[in-house]
Amino acid sequence: MAKKKIIFEKGMEAPDFKLPGSDGKEYSLKDMMGDKGVVLFFYPKDNTPGCTAESCEFKEIYDEIRNLGFEVYGISKDSLKSHDKFIDKYELPFVLLSDEEIKTHEDYLVWKEKNMYGKLKMGVVRSTFVIGSDGKIIQEFRNIKAKGHALKIYNFIKDEVL
Repeated sequence: MAKKKIIFEKGMEAPDFKLPGSDGKEYSLKDMMGDKGVVLFFYPKDNTPGCTAESCEFKEIYDEIRNLGFEVYGISKDSLKSHDKFIDKYELPFVLLSDEEIKTHEDYLVWKEKNMYGKLKMGVVRSTFVIGSDGKIIQEFRNIKAKGHALKIYNFIKDEVL
């Protein structure tokens, strides 16, 4: 079995950013930290089946993740208006960040060429980053499956980080 390629090593400084949030505030990584850290999940598009499943699963265990001292944020290239509709429709309790210029996606190396139905196009590689309160990467999760991923992140934090 081939080992997954790690792009950011554990302990590396996570790229900082400034992005508008669905709550009307501007966020930078250093401003987002929970007691112990932050979970950033990059997803392709609001209101699509996989992204809805992933976001709703994070909603279901949001309080448990926060109880471990971590805050959860979703990031996509969708507009704040799109995020507002997505949050309202599914009652998401966490802030969604808008990266319409795709700079943060590029900084986290999640904006890649993908083969979609035989055509090459640029798109988001669904990825999650667990980042410590010191701003350093604890773990990256790339090319993940939406279903069941939030629980894997929770279990990783509970079993491997704390």
